[in-house]
Amino acid sequence: MLRYLPFLLVLALWIYAFIDCLNTPEEEVRGLPKVVWVIIILLFGEVLVGPVAWLVAGKVRHSAGGGATPSEWHRNHRTQQLAPDDNPEFLNSLKAENRKKDEALLKDWEADLRRREEELKRREREDEA
Repeated sequence: MLRYLPFLLVLALWIYAFIDCLNTPEEEVRGLPKVVWVIIILLFGEVLVGPVAWLVAGKVRHSAGGGATPSEWHRNHRTQQLAPDDNPEFLNSLKAENRKKDEALLKDWEADLRRREEELKRREREDEA
């Protein structure tokens, strides 16, 4: 198993560099056009030249302190679509729906209770007679 580790590490680096290159916006690519970087990564992946060249020289790297924090990025790139658990209209509709179900269940229980009470009273009258 240990003899396959170098091959797996090279493969992982190659895949990472390839996907990173594909996901990088064109304006963040340095030196060469993005298509050329993809070709370099694919052609020279086995000898690590392509992936290492991409990671070192191909992409504009942001400093750790610079750039937007993840929360700032999400704030700036928020879409109009909300998840159901964040959508107040959806949550209110669930509350109204649950309230209706609870009321219907309560009415059914009350009707069942009245029916049982009447049945007990009827049995008591029959027992007395």
